[in-house]
Amino acid sequence: INPQTTIFLFTDGLTEAMNASREEFGKKRMMETLKGQEVAAPKTILDEMAAAVHRFVGDAEQSDDLTMLAVRYTKEQQTVRLDRSITLPNDIETVPQLKAFVNEVCQELQFDPKAGNQICLAVEEAVVNVMNYAYPTGQEGTVDIEAVANDERLKFTIIDSGIPFDPTARPEVDINAPAEERPIGGLGIHLIRHYMDSMNYNRMDGKNILTLRKKITKLKN
Repeated sequence: INPQTTIFLFTDGLTEAMNASREEFGKKRMMETLKGQEVAAPKTILDEMAAAVHRFVGDAEQSDDLTMLAVRYTKEQQTVRLDRSITLPNDIETVPQLKAFVNEVCQELQFDPKAGNQICLAVEEAVVNVMNYAYPTGQEGTVDIEAVANDERLKFTIIDSGIPFDPTARPEVDINAPAEERPIGGLGIHLIRHYMDSMNYNRMDGKNILTLRKKITKLKN
């Protein structure tokens, strides 16, 4: 997305808003309202769209809610400082290679040693989970790990072609509860949530895509 790009999101309550004649507002009227609004402030875009819909529907009672969101990306894009990747088989014997890869990334970005260790543990938990569970027993598979960083943030993207699994959908673990009262598993995901700033999941083209982000902190003198 280029700087100054505006994204307009809406529910179908906008395009399906009806007037007294049961005529829908429609996509065409929406696009006509947006025309010429490319440089307008997001709030102005929302106000103009809301006014256009209200004029159209008049006093007609609506059967659906209407939600809109306008977002503008204003920050200048930053130069990529680091872009590295590694592909490993679904074999935990290759975990030392993963650790070396993550440690090298953290050292180059001058992370505090403690933060570097936490990042390494979080990425290891995510990747080992893929190695152990993404593919059926006996089936060979791979996991791709990419590390990309700019001046502010480090992003790890972990991709596999295994069975669908969304770790972000797992409930939080109550670490204060007695061990016998806690369900089995989930602590690895808890560590990832605790050590990384964000964890996002997407399923695309038959692949699991897990993204972990961490704000860059320089090595302390």
